[in-house]
Order: sequence, then structure tokens, then C-alpha cells
Amino acid sequence: WWTLPQKPIRSSPSMPEAKSPQGVPYSDLPHIVNADGLHLFCRYWEPSGPPRALVFVIHGAGEHVGPYDEVAQRLKELQLLVFAHDHVGHGQSEGERMNIKDFQIYVRDVLQHVDLMKNRHPGIPIFLVGHSMGGAISILTACERPSEFKGVVLIAPMVQMNQTRPHPSSLKLLDFLQVFMAKVVNHLMPSLTLGTIESKWVSRDKKQVEAYDSDELVYHGGMRVSFGIQLMGAVSRIEREVPNMHWPFYLLHGDADKLCDIRGSHMMYEGAPSSDKRLKVYEGGYHALHHDLPEVAENVLKEVSAWISERLPVEGTRSPR
Repeated sequence: WWTLPQKPIRSSPSMPEAKSPQGVPYSDLPHIVNADGLHLFCRYWEPSGPPRALVFVIHGAGEHVGPYDEVAQRLKELQLLVFAHDHVGHGQSEGERMNIKDFQIYVRDVLQHVDLMKNRHPGIPIFLVGHSMGGAISILTACERPSEFKGVVLIAPMVQMNQTRPHPSSLKLLDFLQVFMAKVVNHLMPSLTLGTIESKWVSRDKKQVEAYDSDELVYHGGMRVSFGIQLMGAVSRIEREVPNMHWPFYLLHGDADKLCDIRGSHMMYEGAPSSDKRLKVYEGGYHALHHDLPEVAENVLKEVSAWISERLPVEGTRSPR
């Protein structure tokens, strides 16, 4: 079910073979090696015939690509080649768990993987599908190459940090104090951990919450202050980029999401000048809409598939690049 986008780097006799955090040699796993020399675990869902498009799926903070199998399988049915990797410090990839010195590394790695697949399958459109923090990565990736992607699907993207907001007149002062205090704490205690992601807010489906809690590839520890600083920086950058967002996007967000603020999706939808944009709000929906109540999850799969299908070239033709 997978192919290697590049030949594995063979270790010299004096160098031990690289293994995943779970102890599996990367020579036995589909992977790429990023610009820092770290191995990233990859997955590929290849259609039976020539692909009509490439779709890169970008997972969220603390998780991995495994839970996106249903999304990928549905897109594969449309004759699309779906691919993904575990971010640095996530799942079966190398790197310190859920910590990063610069958020841009996530974007850089996505672009590297996209380029590898684009070179193998030239002349067909490319889409991004991102969830949560993966939504933020998707947005910044599209902003970096605004003409590269045919469309970007964002499921509960991290566009604003979730917080209880006071009266608007005090927002700027609050934001300043939060950023200032976070930077002070980060300088003094960068390894200090904050609260963990509360799994009860991931989905209204108890089976999905149980699966999340029992998944050994999901990071269940606390988020470091230094990681939080990187997330805050990414959100600030997205807010600055909104006026430049001319590329097509589809936002799907639950109005009961307590992990990524739906106001961020509203802000992006209302502020972006794109002529091809859509926002769908799920009443009562939690964070992982693709794993929420069965009827919601099924609707999300249909919506994502239909939106991408509408933007595919007619079969037998090539999309101009």
C-alpha cells in the first residue's frame, strides 16, 4: 500500500541504522529524510489507475497520519493519490516529542514532500487537507506558494488560540500581556509543561475518544511553553496573511469546538479576498469533525470529497501548471 518516494539513506558500518521511536528500522518503513536529517514516516494511498490529482493530508498537534485513513480512502475512490507524513516529533517520525524550535520547519517539510510527489506526478493539480494545527500548517504552506495548490480544505483549523474572551476593548491589552508573560516564562523555563489536550473535547463519539486515548502513537503528555510560543507565532502570522489569501479554501468547523476557536475560521472567511471560499459550520460539532458523531463524520467526508471533485480537471485532460 505504499511506495518509497526516495531510496532510504543507508547507514555506514560505523553508524547504527536509524530507527523510529517505536524501534522499527526506517529501512522497513516508507519515509523521507528532511533538511535536518530526520526521518519522517510516510503513508501513501494510491489509486488503481493514473491519479487525477495529489492530495497531501496534514495532521494536528500530538497525533499522526493513521487516524486519517477514512479521509484518505474516500479521496482515493475519486482516483486521487493521497499522501501524508508524521510531523517531526510526532508518531513514527524522529524528533523531540511535540516540540519544535521553529514552526516553519513543519511548512518546509510539507513543501519538500509535495515537491517529491509533484516531480513523480507532474502536470496534475495538488490539494491540501489539514486539521487543527495541520490547518495552520496548510494555510502557511499555501501562503508560501499561493499559485501551487488547486484548493485547501481546513477542518477545524488553528487560526486563533482558544481562550475565554473579555470585552473587545481589552483584547489588545490582554493579548499583549499573554504574549509578554509567555515569552518571560519561555525564557526562564522553556521546558515547563502546560495542560494536556483534553480528549473529551476531541469528539462527541465516545468510541472515538477511547480510540484517541488508547492510541500509543498519540502524544498524551503536556505541551511545553516553548511549543506554545511557536503556535502563538503561527497564529499571528496567519492573521497577518489573511488579506493576501486569494487561493481557494473550504473551512469546516464545529461551533462547540473547545480546542480551536471557531472565531478564527470566521475571521479568515470574512477577511480573505479569495473569490472561491466556503465556510460550513456544524452545530454542536466538536474538534475532530471527521471523527465526530457518525452522521457528522460521514457528512464531512462527503463535503470534502465533493468540494475537491468540483475542482478536478475533466478526466483525460491535464491541468495547466
